[in-house]
Amino acid sequence: MILVTGAGGNVGSELTGILARDGHPVRALVRTPRPLPDGVEGVPGDLNDPASLKPALEGVRAVFLLGGYNDMPGALTAMRDAGVEQVTLLSSRSVVGGHEDNAVAGMHMAAEASVRASELAWTFLRASGFMSNTLQWIPQLKAGDVVREPFANVPVATIDPYDIAAVAAESLTMPGHEGRAYAITGPEALRPADRLRVLGELLGRDLQLSPLSDADARVTMSAEMPEKYVDAFFRFFTGGEFDDSEVTSAVRDLTGRDARPFADWARAHLAAFR
Repeated sequence: MILVTGAGGNVGSELTGILARDGHPVRALVRTPRPLPDGVEGVPGDLNDPASLKPALEGVRAVFLLGGYNDMPGALTAMRDAGVEQVTLLSSRSVVGGHEDNAVAGMHMAAEASVRASELAWTFLRASGFMSNTLQWIPQLKAGDVVREPFANVPVATIDPYDIAAVAAESLTMPGHEGRAYAITGPEALRPADRLRVLGELLGRDLQLSPLSDADARVTMSAEMPEKYVDAFFRFFTGGEFDDSEVTSAVRDLTGRDARPFADWARAHLAAFR
């Protein structure tokens, strides 16, 4: 049995589908009941409350894990005590050369440290920025043809969450990935205007990007997330702490196929933008 945490998220939902399609016993950790793919068992539990995980962990061999929870060591202890042997952790490329006092990099660094200390076999998936972050544009696109976006000049090798899930499935079901950390990216580095151009072509709309000034970006982002994370992203993309533009071959190396381009992701999710 494989337990998928974050099963309702962009990566977890893809992973449960892949595992179920390929015939692997898969269980989804959910806080509240939700629709799941055929063959996927939903069990309630909360990573912030390690004691609540006991029913979900019964008979589980491997776990797909998200970081950033209040008691990562406690959750991992519960997994080890339940007989779990292996964990694949979704992490970030920002940990390489990252600073612990950066809220985003520090969160992922702490999660990796907790997994290493757990005595479980582990694999880290250090992903680039998600293509699915483009969904944040939906309210603006429903209001008009202009998207206002921070860090407009920053290229990111964005990755389709499906590709993260495909690599996760490989690591959870095949031997040889223990103790490995994979930097996984999409096939090319794109700026926001590049993604918007592709989206506009698919929608048949003349979409325009309006770059936010740093001052306006800070105001907009502060309304959406705690200040420590706003500061972290400014340190990444204005202060130069993190370059998320380098493209790697990890998806091809691990799955045998090329990483999906942004156009494929956009085409698959086009209905959300209409």
